[in-house]
Amino acid sequence: MTKQEYLKAVEQLNIYAYHYYVLDDPMTTDDVYDTLYHQVRDFEAAHPDMIASDSPTQRVGDVPLGAFSKAPHKSRMWSLEDLFDYDDLKKWIARVHKHVHHVDFYCEPKYDGASLNLIYEGGSLKQAITRGDGTIGEEVTQNARTIRSIPLKIAYNELIEIRGEVVIFKEEFERINAQRSARKEALFANARNAAAGSLRQLDAKITAQRNLVFLPYGIGENHLDIPYLDARMDFIYAQGFKEAPMRLTCQTAEAVEAFYQKMKVSREDFEMMLDGMVVKVNEIAAQEMLGYTVKNPRWAVAYKFPAVEKITTVRNIVLQVGRTGVITPVAIVEPTNIDGVTVERATLHNFDEIERKDIRIHDKVIILRSGDVIPKIIKVLHRERPENAIPLTRPTHCPECGSELLDEGVLIKCQNLDCSARVVNAIIYFASKPCLNIDGLGDKIVETLYRNGLIRTVKDLFFLTLEQLLALEGFKEKKSQKLLDAIARSKGCACWRFVNALGIEHIGEVASKTLCERFGLHLLEADKESIRALEGFGEEMAESVVEFIRVNGDTMRELYDIIQPSAPEEKAAVAANPFKGKTVVLTGSMAQPRSEMKAMLEALGAKVSGSVSKKTDYLIFGADAGSKYDKAVTLGVETMSEATMRAML
Repeated sequence: MTKQEYLKAVEQLNIYAYHYYVLDDPMTTDDVYDTLYHQVRDFEAAHPDMIASDSPTQRVGDVPLGAFSKAPHKSRMWSLEDLFDYDDLKKWIARVHKHVHHVDFYCEPKYDGASLNLIYEGGSLKQAITRGDGTIGEEVTQNARTIRSIPLKIAYNELIEIRGEVVIFKEEFERINAQRSARKEALFANARNAAAGSLRQLDAKITAQRNLVFLPYGIGENHLDIPYLDARMDFIYAQGFKEAPMRLTCQTAEAVEAFYQKMKVSREDFEMMLDGMVVKVNEIAAQEMLGYTVKNPRWAVAYKFPAVEKITTVRNIVLQVGRTGVITPVAIVEPTNIDGVTVERATLHNFDEIERKDIRIHDKVIILRSGDVIPKIIKVLHRERPENAIPLTRPTHCPECGSELLDEGVLIKCQNLDCSARVVNAIIYFASKPCLNIDGLGDKIVETLYRNGLIRTVKDLFFLTLEQLLALEGFKEKKSQKLLDAIARSKGCACWRFVNALGIEHIGEVASKTLCERFGLHLLEADKESIRALEGFGEEMAESVVEFIRVNGDTMRELYDIIQPSAPEEKAAVAANPFKGKTVVLTGSMAQPRSEMKAMLEALGAKVSGSVSKKTDYLIFGADAGSKYDKAVTLGVETMSEATMRAML
């Protein structure tokens, strides 16, 4: 075989693969393909310096990786806002039409798999990166090259990111699980988990055995001069990618809904799992005009398919203790398969919910699972209740530490700062920026210190020594001393920071400042009536503070002595200004850090809140304003840009 014949054979094999894996229309037999493949492989063995980059032999790496490296996306991969019914759809389209008129909507399936970003440059696949946090993911290029529906070369030389979903077809999923069962290996719970797990195999040969499929759904960074999304997707499919089983460009909400209903009925006939339909504004210029919120593009949504319901039996109800000490009841149910996922636990939300629905151990119940949401019990089949059904008694003591619980009706909470179930997260919160702001004391370091027995309570932080830290793996002298210095600097912090750091239920930054302004360093002596009389406080907040002090009074006194928080300064009279006495909410990116904006407004006598309500006087917005802006408009709250605010001052 000459080099020319070799290159022609590679081209022919890629054509065969495209028809087989992408078009589902085989051009030849396996025997013909295998014969030509072996001829190519023999040529490459004899001429390793002539191997073509798009040769099918290059789809499987030879050496397993030790670990995946992190890699940045060229442009952010966004998550989508979820819609659940036609009313949601109409409201979203109405919001779009407030900003842009006469736009069409491109509709395609929402695949249930693992998101992947492909970066092509000079016509060749350069990188494949998992979604990660949307900005940085894991590079899985070696594994992506094993996926036959991903072209190694495309007929476009500019830099382009092609986004899509890696899936496992239903039949392939059943085959893989049958093999794993025969080998007595753990079965994959669903096709999405199987796809994600297969994509992240350190040995690309294992990935190659799983017959993954890549289905493109969008484009990231690019230089395309194509003004419409549907035409851009036509261009992508023309590069050799597998086309969506259904897609349509619609002009109205009614047309989108009709196509959604058609896709919902057809979903069981598709080779892959779907969990909804994606709706996007078709005009690229309109997409750019609509922009993004903090989390989502304003020009695209996921219209989810209805959740699936099944009947199962409650085996037991267990109690979990969260970071703030809130006790959450969880139902352990008879393992039930819902849409390919084996469900064994269901959320019960809170004890009021259990009493309202009269849920008992051994009851038959209907559970609902919607997308990635934790399954929940929506109905008890009381007529089928067995004689041995056991009602749940409201707990009075923490299942972890035995401390008396604060029972607020809806919430039951362990207030003990030293409770082992909440201590790590309590310390993480204690050290966070809005609390004691201990620089360098992040989640992993707290977990390391706890795991090694150096801290068991918040108080232990202040007795750490350099010798103890240096004995830990990865703790050098400079890093260790820097951490100890940061802990030392937290002493003498403002009173409100200390109170906020305690993590009292219902008490955040604003309430902490109010408590300190009224009681200073004498909060321990405050009574319920005095606390309830404070502006913005009610029965629940007052009860929570009093109960917290009752449970943790001794610990608070010890922390007072160790940290010695500073008493609040006398407030100087604030001169008249447009924001004095007003409730203000900030949203979007500002010209200066949000914390500085907040401090400036508070110095002007404003109350800066984190959420919009009818009591909000002004919403001040910066770039990429999010859902708070939309809510303010809906409630009729006055909105102003950062520039307008500064002009008013």
